[in-house]
Amino acid sequence: MKNYEDLGFSKVDVQREERSGYPEVIFGEGKTPEQIRVIMSILVEKHKKAMVTRLSREKAEALIKHFPEARYDDTSSVLLYGNTDYEYPGSVMVMCAGTSDLPVAEEAALTAEWMGCPTTKLYDVGVAGIDRLLGHRKEITEASVLIVVAGMEGALPSVVGGLVKRPVIAVPTSVGYGTHLQGITPLLSMLTSCSSGMSVVNIDNGFGAGFQAALILKLAADIGGNK
Repeated sequence: MKNYEDLGFSKVDVQREERSGYPEVIFGEGKTPEQIRVIMSILVEKHKKAMVTRLSREKAEALIKHFPEARYDDTSSVLLYGNTDYEYPGSVMVMCAGTSDLPVAEEAALTAEWMGCPTTKLYDVGVAGIDRLLGHRKEITEASVLIVVAGMEGALPSVVGGLVKRPVIAVPTSVGYGTHLQGITPLLSMLTSCSSGMSVVNIDNGFGAGFQAALILKLAADIGGNK
């Protein structure tokens, strides 16, 4: 069966929410405002909500003219339309090592929130000032899922993984000097971490981390008999 809308330049997957739990999300880079508008129109009609990632302010302003109820976040470069009509039990905590990691951390937080996850944030708690992290140990251990964003050498997720008995999703960022290699160094550091139970997404992939966290809470809710 044909479960997509064929636009020529795009095949919009209108059945994805039924199949995987969430609608298709639009990746904004490389698409024109008009292409995004057409795709977004179909998603809004089908799902009453839509999300666009990696979207410039210029493109966002053009889209908001057609979707005045949409809201744009400059830090994460995410555009959201509509809200999820349910909220999972449990919580996601989004952490980042430094202020320079905020764009990726905010992308993760907005994704998790839009997908129905109660979300808290703990920013600028990198290992260079470990007291900033340990001062929030109680809140950290109470979270159901932790998304930990870090650049430089990528040490923060390993430290957090040693403090909690919950899933840790590590996100390397392209923030760093020289041999940081635009995020490859923290990526490899996180992949070779000795902290058990830690998963790793791609460089700067806050969206992927937020999506994964939402799937974890969704599974827990399904097992518990909730939506």
